[in-house]
Amino acid sequence: MNPIDPTPSPLIDSGAQTLILPPSASSSDQENFSVLSPLVPADLRPHFASVYDYCRLIDDLADAQGVGEAAQYRALSLLELARQELRLGAAGTSHHPVFKALGITIREKNLPLTPFEDLILAFEQDQRITRYETWDQLLDYCSRSANPVGRIILMLDGHTPENQPDLFRLSDNICTALQLTNFWQDVRRDLIERDRIYIPLQDFQHTEAELRDWMNRPRDPQARLPYILGLRQLVERTDLLFAEGEPLIRQLSRRLGPAVYLFFRGGRDTLNLILRTGCTTLWHRPKLSKLDKLILILRALTLRTLNHWRK
Repeated sequence: MNPIDPTPSPLIDSGAQTLILPPSASSSDQENFSVLSPLVPADLRPHFASVYDYCRLIDDLADAQGVGEAAQYRALSLLELARQELRLGAAGTSHHPVFKALGITIREKNLPLTPFEDLILAFEQDQRITRYETWDQLLDYCSRSANPVGRIILMLDGHTPENQPDLFRLSDNICTALQLTNFWQDVRRDLIERDRIYIPLQDFQHTEAELRDWMNRPRDPQARLPYILGLRQLVERTDLLFAEGEPLIRQLSRRLGPAVYLFFRGGRDTLNLILRTGCTTLWHRPKLSKLDKLILILRALTLRTLNHWRK
């Protein structure tokens, strides 16, 4: 493993404290699945909602500022304010609506702050690191950008990593695979809109210059073939992570199992869609249709009705 240092970036100067956190996320939901589905147990919906709102807000703070040094400075400053507000929320002293609600969840469910802080670390890393060389560096990033979400979901229903380490390891595999799937799906958008490349270029065995050149040659076989072959091997490695994490689905109760199944199945179906459309995401972003998503929800509801999960 060759991890990249995730140490939080300090505020550049005290003037950043004049920034104000927005009351909520402004971005539209671009995810393949909403966490606020009918599959979430009623008593957990407020907690799912508070975690979801937190994730969307810090995502906005990091990515809605644009590109360039000024945007990076603003994003890092806002993320530092978010870190401070997170701690206030956990202590019950935040007046910000997102962190106030999240604080209630943290206290009622006795959640540690670490996974929430790890998510901020990941977004800070996005401001400092925009290229990756190896698969291991990417997995290290996913340990902060994706795995904490799955761990929080498990802890919301009373599971703990101390007592059930294998359960959390399976969750980490699924969450990493979900994050990687999103990367392979959004190669073009990340490169054009955010100047980021999550493809591990050393393992991919091609350069950024080649990627940019190929992007402008959508019909040229000499551009398409090396990209397709390179991405296919990354997609196949990602599918192995889904397979390694899949036993988690049956180990959960019917309270959490259907919702986790929806995340898992939706992500893996998206990965399969990338394969079926030829691994051409440098030129076209594949996504599941509304009908595809509806079928997944109905399938999960049917499995729950048929007692696919233990009570």
